[in-house]
Amino acid sequence: MQLMLTILVDVFPSGGFYEKNHFNRRRYVTPNLALLPSLKKAGYEIRYIGSYQGIERKLIEGAGIPYDGISSGKLRRYFDLKNFSDPFRVAKGYFEALRLMKRYKPDVVFSKGGFVAVPVVLAAKHYKVPVIIHESDMTPGLANKICIPSAAKVCCNFPETLKYLPKDKAVLTGSPIRAELLEGDRKAGLSYAHLTEDKPVLLIIGGSLGSVAVNTAVRKILPQLLNTFQVIHICGKGNLDESLIGTEGYVQYEYVDAPLKHLFAAADVVISRAGANSICELLALRKPNLLIPLSAAASRGDQILNADSFAHQGFSKVLKEEDLSDKALSTAVFDLYKNRETYINAMEKSSLSNAVETITSLIESCVSHS
Repeated sequence: MQLMLTILVDVFPSGGFYEKNHFNRRRYVTPNLALLPSLKKAGYEIRYIGSYQGIERKLIEGAGIPYDGISSGKLRRYFDLKNFSDPFRVAKGYFEALRLMKRYKPDVVFSKGGFVAVPVVLAAKHYKVPVIIHESDMTPGLANKICIPSAAKVCCNFPETLKYLPKDKAVLTGSPIRAELLEGDRKAGLSYAHLTEDKPVLLIIGGSLGSVAVNTAVRKILPQLLNTFQVIHICGKGNLDESLIGTEGYVQYEYVDAPLKHLFAAADVVISRAGANSICELLALRKPNLLIPLSAAASRGDQILNADSFAHQGFSKVLKEEDLSDKALSTAVFDLYKNRETYINAMEKSSLSNAVETITSLIESCVSHS
C-alpha cells in the first residue's frame, strides 16, 4: 500500500526571506510531517512531491521521506511578466506528475495546497487516484479552487470555510499537529530559558514577516510586563535587541526548533500572529492566547479572518495591529491572563483536537473505496 503526499503550501522561492528563516519555513511543512507517524503505523509507504528548488526538501528528506521534484509555476490574478512563462512550467509539471503517478501507482494523494499541487492533483485525476485536499485558510486559495473539483474530500480548519466548499466533500478537521508538540515538559522549558517557577510565563511568537510591530510593542512595555510575568520572546531572525540581553526574567531567541515544545509547556499565556497552523497549535495545546493578526495592508487578510473565527469561538483574544499601542497591548495581555480559564474551558470543548486521526481515517476510507 502506498501513499503519496503532495506539496504542503505555495512554492517558496529559493533564497530570500523563507530560505533564511528556518523557524518560519518549518511551520509551513509541519502539518504534513504531523501525519507521517500515523500513516506509517497504518502501513503506508509515503512519498512527497514538491518543486525542484523547494526549500522544504531538506525537512522532508531529513524525516526519511523520498522526495520527487517537478516543475512548477504560479497562477496569478494580476499582471506579471512571469504570467507568460509560468503556464509552460505548470504544463511541464503536469507531464512530470503523470510519469510519477504511472511509476508509483499511489493509492491516494493528500495535498496541502499550493501551486505545485495543481499538476499533481490533475495527474492523479487522470489515473483515477483519489485525492484529499486540506485548505488551511478561511477562504480557498486559487490553487485549491482549481483542485477541489478533482478531490474526493476537502478538509478545513474553520467552520466558516464550510460554506465555500461542496457540501458532499467538506470536512471540518482542524490542522494536523505534530504529536511531539504535545509532549513538552514545563520544567524542561523553564530550565532551557533559565526561568523560575516564581512568576507566570508569557510566550511571544512574533513570527518573522511583519513581526517588527509586535516586537517593538512588546519591548516598549517590557518593564510593566516583567512586574507580573517572565517573558520568552521568539522574535525572528535579525530581531534580537542586544540592549536587553541579561534582563532578569526576559529571554529572547531568533527562532527555536526542538525545544519549542518545552517552551509551549512552560507558557501560561501566548502572544502570536494568527497564521492558521500556529493558532491550531495553540488550540491543541489549550494555551490562552492574544492574537495580533498581520494587517490587511501586508497580506490578503487571511490572518484577520482566522483571528476573528477563533475569537468568535471563544478560543482567543484579538488585538488588531492597527490598534496596537502601549496601553492597548498591556490591557489585552493582563485581561487575557485574568480570564485564562475561560479561554481554556472554551478550547476544551472544541472537537478539533485530533486532526491527524480524522484525516488518517479519511485517507483510509478513500483507499478502501477506490
